[in-house]
Amino acid sequence: MAAADIAPQFGAELKDNFKPVNAWVSNGIVWLDEIQQFYRERSAIEKEYAAKLSGLCRKYQDRKSKKISSLSVGDTPTLTPGSLESASLTTWTTQLNSIESHAAERDKFATDLLGHVAEPLKQAASQFEEIRKSHAEYHAKLEKEREAAYGELKKAKGKYDGACQEVESRRKKTESSFDHGKVKAQTAYQQQILEMNNYKNLYLIRINVTNKLKEKFFHEYVPDVLNGLQDLNEIRVKRLNALWCLAAQLEKQAITNSLNHCTNLLNEIPRNDPRLDSMMFLQHNVSQAQEPADMGFEPSPVWHDDASIITDEAAKVFLRNVLGKSKAQVRELRVEADKKRREVENSKKAREAIQQGKDKRSEVEAVRGIFYLQEALHEVERKWVTAEVETATIISVAGDLSLGAKNHNFRSQTFKIPTNCDLCGERIWGLSAKGFDCLDCGYTCHSKCQMKVPAECPGEQSKEEKKKLKVLRQEQAGAAPAADNGSPSASHAAPSLTRQNTMNSLSSGYAASTARSMSTTNVGASASTENAPDSSPAAPPAAKSTGAAKRNRVLAPPPTAYVSAPPSTDLSSASKSSEPRGKMIYAFQATGADEVTVQEGEDVSIVEPDDGSGWMRVRVGSQEGLVPSSYVEATATPSPAPSASPGLVERPGSIYSNSSASLAGSAAPKRVGPAVAPRRGAKKLQYVEALYDYEARSDAEWSMTEGDRFVLVTRDSGDGWADVERGGTTKSVPANYIQEV
Repeated sequence: MAAADIAPQFGAELKDNFKPVNAWVSNGIVWLDEIQQFYRERSAIEKEYAAKLSGLCRKYQDRKSKKISSLSVGDTPTLTPGSLESASLTTWTTQLNSIESHAAERDKFATDLLGHVAEPLKQAASQFEEIRKSHAEYHAKLEKEREAAYGELKKAKGKYDGACQEVESRRKKTESSFDHGKVKAQTAYQQQILEMNNYKNLYLIRINVTNKLKEKFFHEYVPDVLNGLQDLNEIRVKRLNALWCLAAQLEKQAITNSLNHCTNLLNEIPRNDPRLDSMMFLQHNVSQAQEPADMGFEPSPVWHDDASIITDEAAKVFLRNVLGKSKAQVRELRVEADKKRREVENSKKAREAIQQGKDKRSEVEAVRGIFYLQEALHEVERKWVTAEVETATIISVAGDLSLGAKNHNFRSQTFKIPTNCDLCGERIWGLSAKGFDCLDCGYTCHSKCQMKVPAECPGEQSKEEKKKLKVLRQEQAGAAPAADNGSPSASHAAPSLTRQNTMNSLSSGYAASTARSMSTTNVGASASTENAPDSSPAAPPAAKSTGAAKRNRVLAPPPTAYVSAPPSTDLSSASKSSEPRGKMIYAFQATGADEVTVQEGEDVSIVEPDDGSGWMRVRVGSQEGLVPSSYVEATATPSPAPSASPGLVERPGSIYSNSSASLAGSAAPKRVGPAVAPRRGAKKLQYVEALYDYEARSDAEWSMTEGDRFVLVTRDSGDGWADVERGGTTKSVPANYIQEV
């Protein structure tokens, strides 16, 4: 047999072919049982042979003793020979003694076969089978971990899809809510958007973690197991060779006339190189391993999105906390992994010393120790890889958010008294009431809110300062985020993704003029809506299609004959009357110092027309301020008219009714105006740049070339379109064709 020129490595060549390797090694271990059974049967035969040979010798010794005289001297000797034997009998006696000695040697050989060959083979088979089972269990554990990683990815995907579905449900609830519930529904909807972004980030992070663990599984963990099985099989062959040599030596000592056969056996046994078996097996088991493709982002069927990690302010808070925790784990686990790796290397060096004969310890125990150390190293490296990928993923898209962060010194806490969360404002309650509080500043939060808390710890505070901070935080947590984009606080809020913007976007074909008609509702609901406080401007709800839809009835404007012109008392009144006039088609609630509150149907004087920003300055009585241009309908400037007859009474202006019950005298509900572009000066304008060329397909869309810039009015609200402004005109463009600059 030719010697093996190369040292094959199962891990490098066979990769994920664990099952055939494991079966092959198991077959070799089972074969040890057959070999030790052979030597047991051989020992029984040798003992039986020795016993029969000894019995034969005793039988013929007795027969010889009875015939010594007759054989030596004859039946009737004249002189008794005494104890003397003939040379032939002496030779025969020597021959029988030699046979008895040979029988004793065979008996000793049979005993040695049991004690030095059969029993060690049995113990070796037990040891090798135990180690092989450990490798099999470890491989099953690796597969379970891989499937668990796939399952975690699937769960993350499911949570993300569920969050997307919840966003859609919140959006529909916001769309169908009335004015008195609009703010609450809008707040819940925006909060759900933030929750969805967090689930998306976790999903994308989990994709990277799963891909890295998959790579480790196919290129490191499984090859290590295969190499361990290869080492185990080669040690088995070495042990078998050693026991075969021992049996041959025992037989050589017991049977001198079989020396040539034993010599031939001894010459043949060393030629059984363990690597030859491995090489032959390798040559007949090489196959092309099909590694699964890397995981990719799968958008939710109910939410159009891409594979980019959300990096708005709310998401950065969450990512900063994840990054801080992962970076701390990376540092700790790196040190621990280096320590475990050094232990593995030292164990491998000790095994090499055993193989070279410098160490008399058992090589089987050395392999066992290396296996356990590698298993412990795997546990640490798996956690290290997870933390390292999380850190690298976040830093690659959002930078090192942990720089300058003032993390809270949180500790797990069980709140036995009613306590509110400083982030969401809700009560931390339940059977366990688990949460966290900061040891330095006293910040309290739910367990689910911990990762959303901004890293803005003011440091160690006194008891009084903690109380003041608690009151301030509760006020901030209890205040609902404003839905109006023009308010100063809205600049730090999440982008509005409400259905109102979707309905009012130019891409949907829903023009501002159509917003004047309201859906048909019952009279009681209309009356309750009218008494609700005004909220920020929102799109009118979509018409309900239950049964036959009722057409909205509009009362005709009053004849001019019934309207008397306001009396002109002075020159200032005359100058004001020459200003352009307008009429509020929606009520507007001021949200800034430079704005003015105006009721629906109220006449206004246009002091400064729209300059392209979507706002104009108007005068209402003695008040003057800004209102959205889309809320004002310009009217012809009234010409001076003679005073009306004292007998004529001025009729009230017309109103728009959204139900037939308004004709019967019921109060009409308040109509909500469309969403407006942020007022210039109210907050910093957000610009976007075109990534691709796009040709408008209607007058409600902008045509753009790559590099064109626009002012962002409304981000993608879930329909795939964004509203942008250029030259004072707002139109829609595809949301994935632009990027913020």
